[in-house]
Amino acid sequence: MKEKIFNLVIIIISLFVLGELFLNKSIISSAIMLALNLWVNNLVPALFPFFIISDILINYNIIDYIPKNIKDICKRLFNIDDNQLTIFFLSMLSGFPSNARNTRILYDNDLIDEEGANHILLFTHFANPLFILATIGAFFLGNKQVGLILLLSHYLSNVIIGIILRGASNNLHNVATQNAKVNFANVWVLAIKRAVDTTLLICGIVTIFLVLATITVNLFNFSVYNAMLIKGIFEITIGIEALSKVAISLRYKAIIASCFLAFGGLSVHIQVLSQIIDTKIKYSYFLIGRIYQVLISGILTYLLCIIYQI
Repeated sequence: MKEKIFNLVIIIISLFVLGELFLNKSIISSAIMLALNLWVNNLVPALFPFFIISDILINYNIIDYIPKNIKDICKRLFNIDDNQLTIFFLSMLSGFPSNARNTRILYDNDLIDEEGANHILLFTHFANPLFILATIGAFFLGNKQVGLILLLSHYLSNVIIGIILRGASNNLHNVATQNAKVNFANVWVLAIKRAVDTTLLICGIVTIFLVLATITVNLFNFSVYNAMLIKGIFEITIGIEALSKVAISLRYKAIIASCFLAFGGLSVHIQVLSQIIDTKIKYSYFLIGRIYQVLISGILTYLLCIIYQI
């Protein structure tokens, strides 16, 4: 019975969206073009090369070349093993959804188990640092110092969650290590194929959620403030773009932008879910982490704005 009700809801929503495509063709077309421009100009440059590099680094055991004292500190802080630490470091550099993508790669290669995968998803939700500093700080909010504040609060909130929830993993263990000799040509080609697949998938998801956000805002005729919140819940970039045009102080803009980044938007949630959907890895762990991060990141941003007198 529940399945039939769910199927009926999906059918109704799909038909409604289809009707909106016919009735508001120009608005929907503009949303699709915005999504494609966003994908080409922001997401592809920020994600595609990092996806390829991440694959190569994983195959060549980058963790073996990190100083032992740094690894020991991270392991004690977060209660994680070498393979989880690899995901943590690469996620900091690449930005979401690379945390779920790299977790899936290691999980498929039996280098991380279900418990370890669930645990690492809690505190590896990092936005690309270039996206925070350049796109959000300098471009949308027009203040490089705010970009730095957002970067600090975003990264520190993940670290704090990792420390607070270190007990979510029952024991520190290494599942396995990848010691077999690898062929660079094979690794490189496979990395490109995976990067193309993931990047195209992200394009489709971002486009769908931009369209849904546009339909929702136009249908209910929200105020500029509510429209901004709705857009931010659906997709980060359009949410922060709308935030930049709202008549509130820069401090509150920074706090709201920090919360948008911490939550990730439904678009990022679906991107993460798409990487783990046919595994035993639980999306609920990722969601719990984002709830914690919204609260912690918002508080950190507020405190940093006071310190920097924003």
